[in-house]
Amino acid sequence: MFSRIVVGLDGSPQSDRAFTVARDMAALTKAAVTIVHVREMMLAPAVGGVPRRIDENEIETKIRTQAGELAKAGNGGELQIVATTSAGGPAHDIANVARASGADLIVVGTRGMGVIAGLLLGGVTQRLLQIAPCPVLSVPGS
Repeated sequence: MFSRIVVGLDGSPQSDRAFTVARDMAALTKAAVTIVHVREMMLAPAVGGVPRRIDENEIETKIRTQAGELAKAGNGGELQIVATTSAGGPAHDIANVARASGADLIVVGTRGMGVIAGLLLGGVTQRLLQIAPCPVLSVPGS
């Protein structure tokens, strides 16, 4: 059914659940998985002139470990880390990777950050549903 899955990860508990779903689907369908992590520049003061998330190194280490888990299982585990440059932010970056890789499914987590955000699924997920080149599976945080 699915031969190429793209999963968007940001190190959050919600993205951990999305990773688990993508990993399990890949194991069942023998799909190759590409992980996309979009560096969002925010929160930390400029380091060497480049603003970064305070915990970006820890996040990337965690995501590299997840990619290694997929590779070890034989389901790809290609990791693409991109700095968001498009006006649409992470959703456009994830959609672009899916398009370029010929993905037939994108898996992302949702964020339940309150009543209104819960209704909108989360900004990245909501935007992906509008622009993705393939189906999007939205995985709830818990």
